Amino acid sequence: MLKIGEGSYVLLFHTPRKKWLAKVTPDKKMHTHLGIVDVGATIGMEYGSVIRTTEGKVIFLIEPTTHDFIMKSERKTQIVYPKDLGFIAARTGMKNGSKVLEIGTGSAAAATFFASIVKPEGRIHTYDVNPDFMEIAKRNLEKAGMADYVTMNRHDPHEGVDVREADVAIVDLGDPWTVIDQVHDALKGSGAFVAICPTMNQIEKTATELKKGGFVDIESIELFIRVMEAREGMTRPSMRMIGHTTYLVFARKVQKKAEAPVEEEEAGEQEE
Repeated sequence: MLKIGEGSYVLLFHTPRKKWLAKVTPDKKMHTHLGIVDVGATIGMEYGSVIRTTEGKVIFLIEPTTHDFIMKSERKTQIVYPKDLGFIAARTGMKNGSKVLEIGTGSAAAATFFASIVKPEGRIHTYDVNPDFMEIAKRNLEKAGMADYVTMNRHDPHEGVDVREADVAIVDLGDPWTVIDQVHDALKGSGAFVAICPTMNQIEKTATELKKGGFVDIESIELFIRVMEAREGMTRPSMRMIGHTTYLVFARKVQKKAEAPVEEEEAGEQEE
């Protein structure tokens, strides 16, 4: 059975809305409104065990997942949420061994998740110009145990990137259409592109430039997630919902000089 050791992380779980991620050290105590949690006392205990606070409240000791590290990450910027990260990975075909270019490191929530997929053979090459963001990103990657699979570059991607033959390129900038040429150079033939765009005018500009810049299979989507409160005899949707987080624009790299076919669209008709 996996036991909690000094220096490891544990998710202190009381309820879905009351949980804390803590690094375990011998003398650590966490003060909460439920009472004090003696984190140091968890050393040697098995994940899944139970301890109590000084107020007698039950705390479950859960082994953190990548999702937990992302949602509890240090941040100064908005993060990409797991509902979007999972679809990006599936839509782009990301897997162990993939080479991924990321433009816009932010707090490294996305880099953390994607590194957990491409490791141990693959690598994330991430670019940002903000030194404060890069320091936070580095700490978050180290906390999640993903730093060894990420190369961090403090460099303006508008000036070009050193990555070539990338399988996937992810752009998380306010103006993703301004780096489409640089991304095209970095991707392998038919490589996957995705832009993370909070607003509709961003996806419009991005899609327009993608059509001009050697990309096809362009698709813009938005994902929603709704929690169900499953209780005996009274199950219903949660009153709270994560609604709009971002729009995602996907595309595939092709030869720039090739003439893309004109799309024939008919109202109410979709490809099956």
